[in-house]
Amino acid sequence: MRLLNFTIIKLTVCLIIGIAIGYSFQIPLQTNIYLVVSLFSIFLISFLVSRKQFIKTIWFGIIAYTMMICLGMLVVNFHNQKNFYNHYSEHKSFKNNSTSQVTFRIREVLKPGNYYDKYIIDILKINDSIVTGKSLLNIEKDSLYAKLNVDEIFISYLDLKDLIHPLNPHQFDYKIYLDKQYIYHQSFIKNQELFKVKTSTKTLFGIANTIRQYINSKMESHSFKPDELAIINALLLGQRQDISKEIYESYTNAGAIHILAVSGLHVGIILLILSIVLKPIEYFKYGRPLKIVLLVIFLWAFALIAGLSASVTRAVTMFSIVAIAMNLKRPTNIYNTLAISMFVILLFKPLFLFDVGFQLSYLAVFSIVSIDPILYNLWKTKYWILDKLWHTLTITVSAQFGIIPISLYYFHQFPSLFFVSNIIIIPFLGLILGIGLLVILLTSINLLPNFLANFYGGIISKMNGIVGWVSSQESFLIKDIPFNILYVLTGYVLIIALVRLYKKQDYFSLKFFLISVLLVQAAMLYTKLNKPSNQLIIFHKSRSSLIGHITKNEMSVTSNSDSLSASASTTKIIKSFTVKSHIKTIKKDTLKPFYILNNKKLLVIDSLGIYNTKLFKPDYVLLRKSPKINLNRLIDSLNLEQIIADGSNYKSYIERWKKICNKRKLPFHQTGEKGAYIIEY
Repeated sequence: MRLLNFTIIKLTVCLIIGIAIGYSFQIPLQTNIYLVVSLFSIFLISFLVSRKQFIKTIWFGIIAYTMMICLGMLVVNFHNQKNFYNHYSEHKSFKNNSTSQVTFRIREVLKPGNYYDKYIIDILKINDSIVTGKSLLNIEKDSLYAKLNVDEIFISYLDLKDLIHPLNPHQFDYKIYLDKQYIYHQSFIKNQELFKVKTSTKTLFGIANTIRQYINSKMESHSFKPDELAIINALLLGQRQDISKEIYESYTNAGAIHILAVSGLHVGIILLILSIVLKPIEYFKYGRPLKIVLLVIFLWAFALIAGLSASVTRAVTMFSIVAIAMNLKRPTNIYNTLAISMFVILLFKPLFLFDVGFQLSYLAVFSIVSIDPILYNLWKTKYWILDKLWHTLTITVSAQFGIIPISLYYFHQFPSLFFVSNIIIIPFLGLILGIGLLVILLTSINLLPNFLANFYGGIISKMNGIVGWVSSQESFLIKDIPFNILYVLTGYVLIIALVRLYKKQDYFSLKFFLISVLLVQAAMLYTKLNKPSNQLIIFHKSRSSLIGHITKNEMSVTSNSDSLSASASTTKIIKSFTVKSHIKTIKKDTLKPFYILNNKKLLVIDSLGIYNTKLFKPDYVLLRKSPKINLNRLIDSLNLEQIIADGSNYKSYIERWKKICNKRKLPFHQTGEKGAYIIEY
């Protein structure tokens, strides 16, 4: 592939491989440092030798790429604070699992849950010892107390608990998500347990939050509706915490969620606006270098205010390079620019590699620059408006080619009307962002006229209405699409093969395309042969029982959930499992007193505590609805492999059963602690 002829792209690929290895395997930091230093020394020697040689060898390249892989492993280790002695997890009181006096600073305000306000905190001290590290703080909601602000410092007694994996298979793993942000523990407290410490220290995050709060306080004095204000915050300030669930789902279902994520589209428009505004500076002496400096400063100031998310960091890094090259009148290659921005970002934020937004944004841009010229040249028109609409469509479709495999893998749905919302909104997005920046500037200095505020609010409301209408066409929204990692990899191979075949109709391209088709078929066959079959899953469901029985690619579901919320939660658990397991048929079933699973037998004992084991000798016993039984007598009468207690039991009962089983040395599985129990037969 010609792309790999660019050295920076090769080095970036090696860095990515190194980051993936460093994250997947625990490599000691000291060993990693020795590796990089040794390879760097060999690299310098080989560089000096190769300069004097007329015939170049492959060894220089091999050493350079190996060093870059090891550098990727090192940056993962180096950014992981757990590798350093002053991380709070190394403190003796933490290791003894005792509640400690913790001094911490609010680092980030997260979207609140149903019962708790959530914050990411920097831990500064445990007792009197200075430590480092981040943690998740959950504060019980209380309308009498105001929410905490970034950079506020508090002292409290915290019990730092381990984050846990989801209790049911194929659910979103919040623990892994936070691990990638170097957050490993969480605490639950009440507002009255906090003691605020006076401080004048300000971090960059705190300054950015203060600016956002100031802008919002000014905006709230005008007649903006809550949904309009939430969208303005997302579009211009990169903050999506206040967007209602309904609005967010509308943008997702309409395929327009990228409009709310500050990314390359937004930053490119802002760069264009700034370039026009700063154009007069070029007429002064040293005006061009000054303009470059100001452009980069303004772009990074915007990135900071927008929260330095993966997408905005990627976009600002890339467009900073573009701005420098553009104003120095140097030719740039977009692939090189993308690779440089990715390389720089991953050096400072290696685990951005696993961020969904980071992946989607880079794949979309790579796809646009590769595929859009092909699609755009398929049809030409002399009418300016038609040309712009056609180009918007080709860019949108090109981006979808790049993100559809990984989007299906993460979200399992495809909005087939994505092009409608994009064609209507994107041509006007520059105007929307330009007016928005003017609105923010004027409101910050108390000069925003009401007619402009009403006009801009009307534009945002109209945009929400268009997106809402597109998302309401549910027949065009394809949901619950099973898509695994094999499909992702083979899907991208097929897309690359198709593009290559269109650009270059030769024997190799045709062979590559046919091989890619075979790989897709092989992935589908492998997935079909490895679907779960003959399984009984006892899911964890709080205050109720939920059992799934899989036979011949269909699942029979038994649940005693009565309330609407419980039913919705049950549906979510089952949907998540069946979609990711490629199970198409779901049937409702009634709970049976026993299950015969080939040579394995399961006895179910409910609140009545009635059971008969004279003719039925079970291998497993499921306890549900807190039955009042003599567990010792049950164990004596049977030769059991396992006793299982689901989420419908009282905690006091579970603790008593657990003690009895530990004493009798019989395996005891509590779904609320160990997760769903799967019996394969």
